[in-house]
Amino acid sequence: MSAQTSAADGVSGAAPAGVAAGSGLGFDPIARAREQWVEQGWSPAADGMAAITSLMRAHQIVLARVEATLKPLGVTFARYEVLMLLWFSRRGSLPMKVIGSRLQVHPTSVTNAVDRLEDAGLVTRSTHPEDRRAMLVALTATGRELAEQATKALNTEVFEQPDLGAEDVRSLVDVLTRLRRGAGDF
Repeated sequence: MSAQTSAADGVSGAAPAGVAAGSGLGFDPIARAREQWVEQGWSPAADGMAAITSLMRAHQIVLARVEATLKPLGVTFARYEVLMLLWFSRRGSLPMKVIGSRLQVHPTSVTNAVDRLEDAGLVTRSTHPEDRRAMLVALTATGRELAEQATKALNTEVFEQPDLGAEDVRSLVDVLTRLRRGAGDF
């Protein structure tokens, strides 16, 4: 049984089907799932299940906030990340392979994002001048403007207001950094 099944089924790690987040469920479904893990004799896994499920739910909540902020600008977070990577690069351009490596995503995901950004006139793609096998992606003036506008919106509406105190934010970053390092993320 998964921690993601609905509360109506008795085990829950997310809001039940048809119940929106913040709908006044009246209890913490992940805490309830943890209790049920213990009742089933899975105590050694209960805290880890609660931690992982909480992390996954937090990801959903934060991504929804980010996407809602970016939607009026016509860009997804994945595309925003590409724009910002180019914005921070010295020349405003990078090879496709470098974009994928730095964003830690599959080459197909980079191609997809770049295709959409190119269609919107936010980036251009050309053959790399020093390596004809590589494609170079460059930020356009319009792309630079959108990246700045999106960053301003994200800073104001999301990053400056993470719904956690400053000490909790630092602790969270430290914990997640250890998790990422342990997984070989860097």
